[in-house]
Amino acid sequence: MLSMFAAMTSHAGNARPASAMAIAEVDQNMCQAMRDTGVLHKNAPVSCAQLRVVHFSYLGLDGKMHDDGAVMVMAALADHVQAIFATLLQRKFALAGAQLMQHYRGDDLAAMRANNTSAFNDRAIINGGAPSLHAYGAAIDINPVQNPFVQFEAAGKASYSPAAGSSYANRLAVRPGKTVRKGMAEDVVDVFAEHGFLIWGGDWDAPIDYQHFQISRPLAKRLAALPIVQAKIVFNDYVKNYRRCAGTKRTAAGLENSRLAKTNTVKAECISTADKP
Repeated sequence: MLSMFAAMTSHAGNARPASAMAIAEVDQNMCQAMRDTGVLHKNAPVSCAQLRVVHFSYLGLDGKMHDDGAVMVMAALADHVQAIFATLLQRKFALAGAQLMQHYRGDDLAAMRANNTSAFNDRAIINGGAPSLHAYGAAIDINPVQNPFVQFEAAGKASYSPAAGSSYANRLAVRPGKTVRKGMAEDVVDVFAEHGFLIWGGDWDAPIDYQHFQISRPLAKRLAALPIVQAKIVFNDYVKNYRRCAGTKRTAAGLENSRLAKTNTVKAECISTADKP
């Protein structure tokens, strides 16, 4: 009976180590559960051994503290992802929830409807055949309702995924006569950039993917081809190079902080520098 309970707990997906802020390896039971639920397929660009589960606490949209947050990412990125969510908590940036994609059987649309923050999911890009950066564990989606995926029809009409995201077509968090809206990605673009996630889908023209943060595809492929220890060194160097360049640009421009407009200016000038040794 005890062994059966332990197996069920491992398969549950968000089973946590003792600390709510921890990084855990993907064990055989969880790996099998990912295969069983369609989150991991035979020819995935990364293996279970190359993935880590980052557990974290977060402030909910309900105003309460939660300690059940979990995202799965490439092992080389895990320390920085942990730091991202620690900073979001420090800033009191609210999340609706964060469960591993096993909970949604790899169904991205279901996860978006549930307003779930997530990362690894071995799937193709939307409207394409190439693996998504989520399939590398190198992309994170946050609060999909507040930060929807927006496509445009031939006539220019916008289509929102999830549908509830249409309420956030106006991207101003503060509007006269209306309550301040929480959980919008614009508030934390700088946090993701400081930890190597320099690409934000909110900067794209069509489609626009406000929820989506990722590293570049060439970098993800490079990291996936390396042993974990070496991949971590490469990514840490990448982040250091960006921070060094960004710090110099901010100082030269007299920027006191790095919120959206200023972050984008710095990213545009430093993104090519980050890859250099």
